[in-house]
Amino acid sequence: MEIVAPATDLQSNVDPLLLEVADVVNTTLDLDTTLRRVAELVRKVINYEIFAILLLHEKIQELRIRFQVGYSQEVAERTRVKVGEGVTGLAALRREAVLVGDVLQDPRYISGAANVRSELAVPLIVKNRLIGVLNLESRQPNYFTEEHKRLLVLIASRMAVGIENARLYTRSTRQARTLVLLNGIARELTSILNLDELLKRIAELLTRLIDYQMFSILLLDSSGLKLQHRFSQRFGENIQLKHDIALGKGVVGYAAQHKEAVLVPDVTKDSRYIALNPETRSELAVPLVYQDKVIGILDLEHSRRGFFTDDHKRTITTLAAQVAIAIENAQLYEQIARQERRLEQDLAMARELQFQLLPPTLPKIRHLDIAAKFVPARAIGGDLYDFVSYSMGRTAIVVGDVSGKGAPAAIYAALVSGILRSHAPIEPLPAEMLAAVNFSLSQRRIDGQFVSLIYGVWDDNRRILRIANSGLPRPVYCHQGKTEIIEATGLPLGLFDDAQYEEFSFHAKSGDVFVLFSDGILDARNKAGDLFGRGRLEQIIARHATLSADAVVQAIFSAVAEHAAGEEAFDDQTVVVIQVKDGAGKRE
Repeated sequence: MEIVAPATDLQSNVDPLLLEVADVVNTTLDLDTTLRRVAELVRKVINYEIFAILLLHEKIQELRIRFQVGYSQEVAERTRVKVGEGVTGLAALRREAVLVGDVLQDPRYISGAANVRSELAVPLIVKNRLIGVLNLESRQPNYFTEEHKRLLVLIASRMAVGIENARLYTRSTRQARTLVLLNGIARELTSILNLDELLKRIAELLTRLIDYQMFSILLLDSSGLKLQHRFSQRFGENIQLKHDIALGKGVVGYAAQHKEAVLVPDVTKDSRYIALNPETRSELAVPLVYQDKVIGILDLEHSRRGFFTDDHKRTITTLAAQVAIAIENAQLYEQIARQERRLEQDLAMARELQFQLLPPTLPKIRHLDIAAKFVPARAIGGDLYDFVSYSMGRTAIVVGDVSGKGAPAAIYAALVSGILRSHAPIEPLPAEMLAAVNFSLSQRRIDGQFVSLIYGVWDDNRRILRIANSGLPRPVYCHQGKTEIIEATGLPLGLFDDAQYEEFSFHAKSGDVFVLFSDGILDARNKAGDLFGRGRLEQIIARHATLSADAVVQAIFSAVAEHAAGEEAFDDQTVVVIQVKDGAGKRE
């Protein structure tokens, strides 16, 4: 039989106990350790046999067991107590301790362990915010006393501070680890160009984030009406599933149709679920979206109800954006590779595909006039340019030149474009982006292939252009009718692992013109073998700087064509011109 500690003994333990509580609050940041120590402290004053610390899921106002003694593992995992339900939920709702001498006489009681007769529930509150409940149960009627209640209320607020601090620290640490892991996964995936290899690697890397049991990648077919299983795994074994799912049908079809992740804690209670795996109890389906179009679904399943959490949902949704880029990149690579093996006349189609990689329209920016033009030396080439929207009125501007010509250069340009897009969501500065792309290419080095890039970030609110270069010709800056060379240089990407890049900043004002170009412009030759050269280029820019950005681009290409006088272009030619419309400033 259990013995209730006398009130005088309890009171005499208050001061030392408060010191121990303070020690937990001030010295422990690991959540599991904090919860265990809280349980040990409570046992010093109440010799419980059944104990639980339930933490509040604020979004759905539900209490879940995070630490327990005396419950079965199954009960601990499945217990969900709504605020206001049961003795525990009542303590949470009222934000005050609730003592029940005999639960058999209390209709509110929710059974979690056998033969329980008395219960004491004490809310955990931090800065007037409920974070959870301490719950003690006994198989002896009237085991808990008012003195127990007063003592737990006295120390609960202090314990709550320690628990909340540990929970926040654990959450932030986990999030930091997850972000690092996501970045590493995204970097690896964007370097895999074989689709089957990519899908298999996605399944392997995903286990670092979630211990799923069943997993499928479904891709939308060419009609856009059906999802086809392209990769499936069940309890670690790869399986073949031929069952196509119509758009809008099942959990995955719903996620694809509505472009939103769907978390189902219990599939037996969801009419949308299609029972392909009889063991499944919980499911998480996340759409793969590329350029605002759903291209497929990541589908995770588990045999345990409520296995997937909102954290899982957020994490996989973040990863899905990178996976979509990698899949699209791999599909594009395979498509171009097949075309390379076709006859010469099929290159016209490949040329069209490459132009699809270029921005379909130029961005509209309040204080910039933008123009761009790309002319490949062959049917398809290796130059590229792009514009990427950042937050807070900023836009990234990219000009690139891949080594080599023809289809191999175009394929590598597609890889580079995918890598750039995969890093863009974190909005790196120019030097950071060049270093990140260089690292990704170095991890999957292809002999004889590299790329030279200029990467700039325009801040339209502050009229600032930041720019870095990795091997392209130095850009030209025209200011107050005078041209100067931006002395930005650097090693091409994909050759040296530890290359570093310098960044330049310009505070621009109305009329300033920046011209970015590939070396196909400077290297254009006439019949005598003379290069077009930088001198001619700067003269053209100076003469046309007061006109529109498009006029500058057209003037450059016209002058190059006139200089070459019908000679076949040796290299791809790309020019991007940005002209500041208004605002004032100075150069740093």
